[in-house]
Amino acid sequence: MAELKCILWDVDGTLADTERDGHRVAFNMAFEEAGLTRQWDVATYGELLEVTGGKERIQFDIDRGGMPAMPFEEIAALHARKTIHYQNLIAEGLIPLRPGVRRLLEEAYLAGITLGVSTTTTPAALDALIEHSLGKEWFDRFAVLAAGDIVPAKKPAPDIYNYAIEKLGVSAAETIALEDSSNGWRSVRDANMKCVITINDYTAAHDFSGADLVVSELGEADRDAINVIADRYDLSDIHHIELQHLQAIMHG
Repeated sequence: MAELKCILWDVDGTLADTERDGHRVAFNMAFEEAGLTRQWDVATYGELLEVTGGKERIQFDIDRGGMPAMPFEEIAALHARKTIHYQNLIAEGLIPLRPGVRRLLEEAYLAGITLGVSTTTTPAALDALIEHSLGKEWFDRFAVLAAGDIVPAKKPAPDIYNYAIEKLGVSAAETIALEDSSNGWRSVRDANMKCVITINDYTAAHDFSGADLVVSELGEADRDAINVIADRYDLSDIHHIELQHLQAIMHG
């Protein structure tokens, strides 16, 4: 029976609802700035989220005829401008943390649990979210910030999770991951870790078969009870997710 020693957090859609009103808006600002007429509406961006990585999404849209062809250097430059716009949106306080995120992070930190991030978002975008939504002290509290192109294959490949636990010196059996999407779940599953899913508007219909716990959000004590969608361990009567629930999952 493994003890919980490490929690790894996804970022986009998990720490904060960044996709629809953050990344999508920033992409559109970069497109307009570059003189492109393409704009990704909410539904279109939902389709593009099936592709992991911002540069990869641009290339996918090009390949399917949504945008004019351009060399990789231009795609990378376009994505860099998008990241700047995204950082500005965060700095303006337009992308708050999801309910329960700060509470659970602080509870785990005080309990001595190793905390880390495993994400495909760019390091600059991650840094902006930590600084403006969590606080600068979390740069020290997170033991690893695994982000962007630091591994060869992005989610749903398990590389980013394998990289994080190797850096931390913990095992997959001692680690639980928090995710929000099917690509994220597959990445965690293939890294042989336990997983809690907090769905959002873009991922509610994703296939999370086999995930340990699927909920509407982490929740708060002073809010309505969360919706438990799937629970492999019959934790029952969950009003909001606490550290004890993650520990119970680890104990099986």
